[in-house]
Amino acid sequence: METFRFKSLDNKNEKKIMFKKILIANRGEIACRVITTARKMGIKTVAVYSEADANARHVSLADEAVCIGAAPSRESYLVADKIIAACKATGAEAVHPGYGFLSENSGFAKRVEEEGIVFIGPKHHSIAAMGDKIESKKLAGKAGVNCIPGVNDAIETPERAVEIAKGIGYPVMIKASAGGGGKGLRVAFNDKEALEGFTSCRNEARNSFGDDRVFIEKFVEEPRHIEIQLVGDSFGNVIYLNERECSIQRRHQKVIEEAPSPFISDATRKAMGEQAVLLAKAVKYQSAGTVEFVVGKDQSFYFLEMNTRLQVEHPVTECITGLDLVELMIRVAAGEPLPLTQDEVKRDGWAIECRINAEDPFRNFLPSTGRLVRFVPPMTTMFAGDIEHLQGVRVDTGVMDGGEIPMFYDSMIAKLIVHGKDRAEAIAKMREALNSFVIRGVSSNIPFQAALLAHPKFATGDFNTGFIAEHYGKGFAAEDVPHDNPNFLVALAAFVRRKSRARTQGMSGQLNGYNVAVGQDYAVVVLDKDGKHSYKQVHVDDALAQTWAATVKVDDKPYAIVSHSRLNDIVIEGTVNGKSFAAQVERGTAKNPLALRVQHNGTQIECLVMSPRMAELHQLMPHKAPPDMSRYVLSPMPGLLVDVAVTVGQKVQAGERVAVIEAMKMENVLFATADGVVGKVLASKGESLSVDQAIIEFV
Repeated sequence: METFRFKSLDNKNEKKIMFKKILIANRGEIACRVITTARKMGIKTVAVYSEADANARHVSLADEAVCIGAAPSRESYLVADKIIAACKATGAEAVHPGYGFLSENSGFAKRVEEEGIVFIGPKHHSIAAMGDKIESKKLAGKAGVNCIPGVNDAIETPERAVEIAKGIGYPVMIKASAGGGGKGLRVAFNDKEALEGFTSCRNEARNSFGDDRVFIEKFVEEPRHIEIQLVGDSFGNVIYLNERECSIQRRHQKVIEEAPSPFISDATRKAMGEQAVLLAKAVKYQSAGTVEFVVGKDQSFYFLEMNTRLQVEHPVTECITGLDLVELMIRVAAGEPLPLTQDEVKRDGWAIECRINAEDPFRNFLPSTGRLVRFVPPMTTMFAGDIEHLQGVRVDTGVMDGGEIPMFYDSMIAKLIVHGKDRAEAIAKMREALNSFVIRGVSSNIPFQAALLAHPKFATGDFNTGFIAEHYGKGFAAEDVPHDNPNFLVALAAFVRRKSRARTQGMSGQLNGYNVAVGQDYAVVVLDKDGKHSYKQVHVDDALAQTWAATVKVDDKPYAIVSHSRLNDIVIEGTVNGKSFAAQVERGTAKNPLALRVQHNGTQIECLVMSPRMAELHQLMPHKAPPDMSRYVLSPMPGLLVDVAVTVGQKVQAGERVAVIEAMKMENVLFATADGVVGKVLASKGESLSVDQAIIEFV
């Protein structure tokens, strides 16, 4: 069992009564996050898990664990009766819902309260008032909160949606009333998109939340998404804990969050915070919650919604305020007053969070499921629940080395959080931490995160919610991660290969005449998938007396590399020309067991390090082109085939819908890329697909 050292908040009015045992009605990293704080407070914990999560990290961390059903969340984590039964069976006095699942379900909160169990969150009436996006806007307007123009009544038909959208004026935002986390949300710029978006929103909302009501509002162009964290107690006290900048989003899913915002002024921060408090007091809000605003470039701001739960990105607020939000939630739920006033809220330094997701950024961010063959986070100096050791690196995760990323739940692997004295230092820390984060077995979005952090507009804080769509609208490719010094990757490959040869030379028992020779001149062949390889002549200065140092010349530029990392380490740390670095180097790739894969700052190369003569011969090798798969529709990800929209013999036009795959709670529609006639349907509805499995063959 993992061990942690924490210090609890100094509560000025602390009561002696506290929960002895709580149940966490969730999974993954948020379940682990709640467990750490509960343990710090001396509270025993109960985990619940589905059959797919039997070996999950949160199960092993908790004091007790109860299986509540099959893998699909509708048969386990969304079944209130099973969670309440688990509370009674284990004697849990309270339930922490985490985020997602039943966390904003007012019916569940009410049921829990009626059963005599404490809900560690707001009261059910507050959830009901704010959980309905239509009614919450009306209530916010009455409370004096700025609201965005739109039609707040539920829309019944796609035709009516188009009519309303035209009346408001494009672009419009189509949103499910019970939506969240980017589910049930579309932006439409014309009638066609409004028609299709309305239908998609209803379907996603019905499947994810059991509520298919949809409304429409004006979409503010070039908007910022900035949210105010607040917390209230049962004595009527409500304070706001500064803001979080959440504008870096892809398809309305947050990718990078930071606190504070590099955009808003102190006056805007104060005005937004005070309006958030007004709204919270209007619904008698108790517990942690977040009021989300859309902010224009003139710093005008409008209410979007209130999330009546703990947010995924809460760690950045914890860093700059020095508060444990989970502990505050537990203490407020136990009937204690807030331990601080608004004037005592701190804002110290700068924090950034990157969501590390199981998705392939080079394949249009399609979900990636399977076993984590290697999971080695960067070295951490901050920990969830620890409010003393800040200004460092923190990893919140619900997985472990060798664990599974199942297709039934969301794609998050971990949250990587850094805290620096200012924004520049936080960005630098995050880039180094990403370089050291090893994930193998499934694809991750780490290269994309590295590209975002290196983008000059992100560095200057010049972005809005359309940043990713603007700069990566055609997808993300390796070329989108320009390295500021690409020859360093070549030099590092030569350094590692040279040290490997030197170690081999020192092995005893080598026959005379067959001894391994260690030369100084090498050729590094950077492999290209189309066979257009580049060849670099490299010279490595003799430094065998110092097995941890060498000077590598590439294009006559010296790279003095010093590293004490072992040759079998994936992460190589050291200095180059006096500056520290962390990079990943692996021997053997799927395409070539002799190649080296080198990754640094989001850029990856695959290369061969060989003698100059071998490089000459390598250039004569013919390129073997991959097989032509253009006649097939392939599954781009592991998932469930929920629909096949074509039949054998049917004529299909380019862009026509042919199949739908469900993975990680999202529907992914596959379209024909060219005109053709369906020759064979190779997979059937309801079948579990592997990546690149053929579904349809054209003739």
